[in-house]
Amino acid sequence: MDSLEALFSLRGRRGLVTGASSGLGVECAKALALAGADVAVIARREDRVKALADELAKQYGVKTVGIGADVTSEADLDRVMSEAVAALGEIDILVNNAGVSPTGRAENFKRELWDQTLAVNLTAPMMLAQRVARRLIAAKMAGRIINMGSIYSTVASSVYRLSAYTATKAALANLTRQLAVEWAPYNILVNTIAPGWIPTEATEGGIAKAGNKEKMEAFTPLARLGTPEELRGAVIFLASPASSYVTGSVICVDGGYVAW
Repeated sequence: MDSLEALFSLRGRRGLVTGASSGLGVECAKALALAGADVAVIARREDRVKALADELAKQYGVKTVGIGADVTSEADLDRVMSEAVAALGEIDILVNNAGVSPTGRAENFKRELWDQTLAVNLTAPMMLAQRVARRLIAAKMAGRIINMGSIYSTVASSVYRLSAYTATKAALANLTRQLAVEWAPYNILVNTIAPGWIPTEATEGGIAKAGNKEKMEAFTPLARLGTPEELRGAVIFLASPASSYVTGSVICVDGGYVAW
C-alpha cells in the first residue's frame, strides 16, 4: 500500500447503505461512490433512493441501484440482498445507517416507541449484517461492516430525552465488538462510526429550537457543529485497505464531544 490509490480506492467493491434517502446515509453512499465502489442505496422512500442512485451513477461513473425497503421487515431484507446482488454482485461493504431517535421522558416513554427504536437501530443492523456475512463466509470473501452509532454510544444526552436511542446506540457499539471478534477469522472487519452533532433533514428542526445549538456548540471542544460531508473520510477509511488492521472500534467524528 504505497500509493493513495492503493490505500483508499474502493474500485471493484460493492457497497450497500441503509437509510440513504437523506442526511448521513446520502453522505455514506457518496463517500463509497467517490472512492469507486458500486453502491446499492436502501430506504423506505423509494423515489429518493432511486434518484440518488441515478445521481451517483452520473457523477461518479459507478454502478448503482436504489431499492425501496423497510429494514425492520425480514422479507424486505431478503429482497434487498437478492436485488442488490443481482444488480451489482456480492456485497462486501455494508453501512448500517438507518435509524430513528424518538424523544420523550423516560418515565412516560411508550412501549411501542421503545420497540420500534430497537427494531430499527439494533435488530435491523444485526439481521442485515448476518445476511451479508453469511454470503461472504460462504464465498470466502473479505468484507467490511460499518455501523452508524452516535456520541450517545458512549455518553448520555444532556440535550434531549433519548432513553431508547441511547440504549440502542450503546448496544450497537458492543454488538460491533462482538461481531468483530466472531468474524475476524473470515477477515470481515466490523466497526462503528459515532457522529456528533451534525445538522441533517432529521435533526435540523430540533437543533434550531431555542438554546439547543448553543448547548451543542458549548459541549463540543471545536465549538461548532459538524457538516455531513465531514463523515465521508471515516467511511472511506473503514471501507478501504487503509483500515486493514482496524476492527471492533468506535471511531468518533464529533469535534471532540466525548473527549471531556
